Amino acid sequence: MTSQVQIKLVTKQADYAVPESVFSVQDNVTVKELNLLVNSLLKLEEEDIEEFDFLLLGELLRSTLAEHLEAKNATIEEVHEIEYFVKYPAPSPENSLIHDDWVSGVDAAHKWILSGCYDATVHIWGIDGEHKLTIPGHAAPVKSVAWLKCDDSGSTFVSTSHDETAILWQWNQVANAVECIHVCKGHARSVDCVAVNSSTNRFATGSYDQMLKIWSADDESENAGGEDDKKRFKSDNLKPKVKTPLMTLSGHTDGVSGVKWIEENEIVTCGLDCTLKIWDVELGGLKHQLNGSKAFLGISYSPLSRLIVSGSSDRHVRLWDPRSKDGTLVKSVFSSHSLWVTSLAWSPVHEHQFVSGSMDCLVKLWDTRSPKTPLFDISGHEEKVFAVDWSLKDYIISGGADNHVKLYKFNDHPERNAMES
Repeated sequence: MTSQVQIKLVTKQADYAVPESVFSVQDNVTVKELNLLVNSLLKLEEEDIEEFDFLLLGELLRSTLAEHLEAKNATIEEVHEIEYFVKYPAPSPENSLIHDDWVSGVDAAHKWILSGCYDATVHIWGIDGEHKLTIPGHAAPVKSVAWLKCDDSGSTFVSTSHDETAILWQWNQVANAVECIHVCKGHARSVDCVAVNSSTNRFATGSYDQMLKIWSADDESENAGGEDDKKRFKSDNLKPKVKTPLMTLSGHTDGVSGVKWIEENEIVTCGLDCTLKIWDVELGGLKHQLNGSKAFLGISYSPLSRLIVSGSSDRHVRLWDPRSKDGTLVKSVFSSHSLWVTSLAWSPVHEHQFVSGSMDCLVKLWDTRSPKTPLFDISGHEEKVFAVDWSLKDYIISGGADNHVKLYKFNDHPERNAMES
């Protein structure tokens, strides 16, 4: 037996505003019926009909009104305000960049993509799919890559490897030539992750040796590299300087699998020891620890929402609020992947959205207001996904064990900028 629910429809998208009236609808209506209602109120021509999403009590509607209200412990007696907005566009496959081995790291900036490969090479690609460079230099598989600076005046980036080093590179776009600036030595095991601070003058690395190390990104003079380094770069002109860390922070009891800068002097790491740790770089110590139950494989931090998402070997994604005062640090659990979640990346423009990559070969696009169901399953990889990136607002980029980097592009949409603002 159905009941009536009083609703009020509101939107921040002025072009789609309807009269502020209270409507009476059946409690078994879903997104489909609400879409019909809004489109009929807007009196749109058939070719202009839009598909909307509906936000009720802080969560996107994915069931009937009655089920949604029951899950939120809300009654049907009161008038419920439902915010609606044009549904986010689905990303579509744009390109596939072929490598000779597993792709374990990706990072995009401006119109360029970095990829790190298990054949010990780093690659630079255009966003249009053009392959610019294959860069040898590491002596073992490359695990992660990150741009420090990428513009027409010059580009620098860092790569990390199983060979226990990070390498700082400079790319001359005009000559399309790369020079090794520094070989960063100090880790005793594979260097699995890297992150650059917002000022781009420092970067942090995490390693299987359980250590977090902070490095200067400038070109200060240090000791020249040894003979082994010179042989690796195969040139008398390239004598890479060895860089030592500014700081080493210990505290993890197993490998460090992810690292992100939160503030200029604050870093979050995740580890195979089932912990997230927040570090104070200025004081050089541990500030806060968040405990999980399974190994963490990757994290991402959003400066827009100031929230952290983590991926684990238990197949779940968790949303953390490290500032929470109510004792509940995990705000949501996202359960849709069927295998380990290896990597995550927040949208650079949308505080509620992020992507996750998994060993189940899928990339998933999530909205934090819809923890039970991803917005989209993004298929295309035929093997495990190791890395995802969402540095460019129009592109989701992923790399995996099928030796491919996949690019997914968002279709142009007139309302998208308004939705992201």
